[in-house]
Amino acid sequence: MIAGTPIFDLDDVASLEAADAGGVLRSAASGGAQVRATAAALAEDALSRLTDLRPRSLVLVSGSGRAKRAAELLIAALGDSTSMPLVSATSIPPWVGPLDVVLVAGDDAGDPRMAEAVDRALRRGAEVVVAAPDEGPIRAAAAGRATILAPRVRVLDHNRMLRYLAAGLAVLTTIDPHRTGPLVPELNALADLLDEEALRDGPTYEAFHNPAKTLATRMQQRKRVLLAGDSGAAAVLAEHGSEVLLAAAGQIVTGVTLPEAVAAHARLVAAAGVPAPDFDPLFHDEELDGPAPVEQVRIFVLSADPDELTARRRLAVFGSDAGLVDADLVTVDAEAASPAPVADGGTTNRTELEKLAVLALRLEMAAAYLRLLGSRPATGPGHYDGGNY
Repeated sequence: MIAGTPIFDLDDVASLEAADAGGVLRSAASGGAQVRATAAALAEDALSRLTDLRPRSLVLVSGSGRAKRAAELLIAALGDSTSMPLVSATSIPPWVGPLDVVLVAGDDAGDPRMAEAVDRALRRGAEVVVAAPDEGPIRAAAAGRATILAPRVRVLDHNRMLRYLAAGLAVLTTIDPHRTGPLVPELNALADLLDEEALRDGPTYEAFHNPAKTLATRMQQRKRVLLAGDSGAAAVLAEHGSEVLLAAAGQIVTGVTLPEAVAAHARLVAAAGVPAPDFDPLFHDEELDGPAPVEQVRIFVLSADPDELTARRRLAVFGSDAGLVDADLVTVDAEAASPAPVADGGTTNRTELEKLAVLALRLEMAAAYLRLLGSRPATGPGHYDGGNY
């Protein structure tokens, strides 16, 4: 590779490390560290005020961005299984009172709406947990009356969803241990699973054995990319993935549900254009044959379905149109999805949340690789910009 040219080979570890002066790979790989930090706060009795509470509801008040997606993911995955309603809101509902627990989460400690939500919930007698920086108006509003889960790991803004997901799981397992507890992963075990995924997605592993590099390469091959979730929770992850790809790599991607993608199949084919008579996408090489005469679309279907065969059947509609629209099924592979050991020596199947958390980290790592694909090696040593905390 000639120095100063963009990176085209994701297996060139030295060039990746030279280009990653801002630490985007390190930030994307820190999901396990963020979850483990929340587990440490839980072990330090940070949520002791919630023990033995049996609240009427858990209200998830979120700022924009990653905190909102984490709340939506929790509700989509667990909303039908908890012993209390999970309510997503941008402000305190008028009925909130002493019987409720409120989790206020967001990146901006100076957001007046979040500070007002903390103050209003406390004045109404609700038990309040704040997953935000312990500073500014948020700190003044809490003033020792609310529980603060302050961030402990510095990451870039678009890599913070797993921290908010961990905060929500910590609150849920504390206030609903008997019904929700068995349905969600233990935080340290989830952190270990995320660390394993980050290791497999690391720059030293070749693309053939690296799920994130493979995903990034497949995305780079098409200008038109769609993320689709085959369940409500997976659809939320698809939206998160589209936001991360835009923020990290400038990649314009849409996140939808799988039924929406299937319904739009005919329009996607029509919008791709009419292929040339001698065009065959299987044998077309853009380096030798030039740009493809059509705008091909690749759909990445995110799935946590334990029955992979059934999940693949849902993709049968794609790929039957001369390669104009094709689909990849993105799942946790057999190794990561293998049953987890439990204390009595047995095993238990991975939960939907565990699988989706792994896929979230994989998408964030893929976005980091896509960003580096268009970067140039740094001329200096660089530094890790982990955001504002």
